[in-house]
Amino acid sequence: MENSVKSIYHFFGFLLVAFFMVYMVNNKLEFYKSQEMSANFPTTKQIEKTLSCLALNIYREAATEPFEGKVAVAQVTINRSNDERFPSDICAVVYQKNIIMQKVVCQFSWYCDHQAKSRPIHNDLYNESMEVAKKVLLEGFRLPVLNNALYYHAIYIKPNWPYQRVAKIGNHIFYNERT
Repeated sequence: MENSVKSIYHFFGFLLVAFFMVYMVNNKLEFYKSQEMSANFPTTKQIEKTLSCLALNIYREAATEPFEGKVAVAQVTINRSNDERFPSDICAVVYQKNIIMQKVVCQFSWYCDHQAKSRPIHNDLYNESMEVAKKVLLEGFRLPVLNNALYYHAIYIKPNWPYQRVAKIGNHIFYNERT
């Protein structure tokens, strides 16, 4: 009799522990699922679209520039997407237009110069631009001197900007805002 009572207690104790373990595991799984969903990771399609926008901007702005010049254009584009005054999406930065004194002005001149709809004609230069876009966007490659650069122009342009000149790379001059 004593043994059967002990066996019943052991059986119910085992069931209680088993139910508790199942409950805890399910709770933990739900927690991890909710964390995963809230992390909001970009999809492959979103990454490809972002890379395409960045590569096209590099191609249009710096196709014939040295490697560092291409990186610099990519870095300024990304810096802008991280600055609250610009859109947070890289494609939106590339295609951003403003109206200044009743004139449409693009952040990157090629977009307003009707090159936006034309496909890249130099595939090797576009492919190189895509490789630079991957290196900068996905691998985090940066030129330290341009960590805060938000602006640049071609060397033949004289905009008289109030910004701090930080580098001349290839045929572009890069600027930080004065602090």
